[in-house]
Amino acid sequence: MTTDVYQQYFRAEANVNDVPRRAAVVKLTADSECGMIRYTVSVNFFPFRDDEDFAVSYDAYYECEIFNAKGRRSKKREKVFMEDLREVANTIAAEHGGVIDWEAPIRDAVLA
Repeated sequence: MTTDVYQQYFRAEANVNDVPRRAAVVKLTADSECGMIRYTVSVNFFPFRDDEDFAVSYDAYYECEIFNAKGRRSKKREKVFMEDLREVANTIAAEHGGVIDWEAPIRDAVLA
C-alpha cells in the first residue's frame, strides 16, 4: 500500500529537458508491503505556466529513499522524517539544478 504522508506544491525553479519549471510538488511517501516499510522523499518539478496549470510532468521526478526496513507505518517515525524533509528535498533539488521556494506555497499541505 502506498500512502502520501505529506504533499505540498511550492514555487520552484529548474530547467529540465530545456523546459523551464516554475513549481514543484514535494512528497513524503510510505510504501508498505509484506511486513516491510519504505519511506521516500520526492520532488517533481513542473512548468506551472499559470495559476491553474497543475499538469505535473514526470520527466522531472526525483526521489530519495530515507528508510527501508521491516515494520509498519509509525507516526513517531514520520514526525522525525518531516523534520528533515526540507533538507532532503533541497538536496534532491540541488542535485538536479533546481531550487524550491519554501516561502511560496501554491497549495496547502495535504497530510495523511
